[in-house]
Amino acid sequence: MAHEKDRAPGEPSAVNPTPMRVEKWTFLAGVVFFLPVALLYGFWSSWEPVGTVALLLLVGLYGLAGGYLALLARRVDPRPEDNPTSDVDEHAGEMGVYSPHSWWPLVLGVAAALAFAGIAVGWWVFGIGVAVGVVGLIGQTFEFSRGPHAH
Repeated sequence: MAHEKDRAPGEPSAVNPTPMRVEKWTFLAGVVFFLPVALLYGFWSSWEPVGTVALLLLVGLYGLAGGYLALLARRVDPRPEDNPTSDVDEHAGEMGVYSPHSWWPLVLGVAAALAFAGIAVGWWVFGIGVAVGVVGLIGQTFEFSRGPHAH
């Protein structure tokens, strides 16, 4: 009998055959809950357009996220979170790539604030916010292509 460590990626696991089970069913349960709620609300309110469409869009949102997680669960290996008997040290390791000291998120935050304020104050402020946002997005995207963090 082959050991779990010898299993190829994407091959079913004997220890944990269904990765990402909780995430997948949480979102798909939202579809099961909100679809009848949307239909009942539509029926009782004589198909009032705003609320009915909002609830149906909520069904679509939950369905989109649940469907994506269901497809993703087929391609990923079981994680320590999927094993109910896993230890804390199995969760250790690198979680992602983060810039150590980047100013671009601040620029993007100022751009978002200017854009939202521009809707209330004037469209010219919105344009400035969009321009600052484009500069910030380009800076964030190409941050690791130049300077001390280039690779």
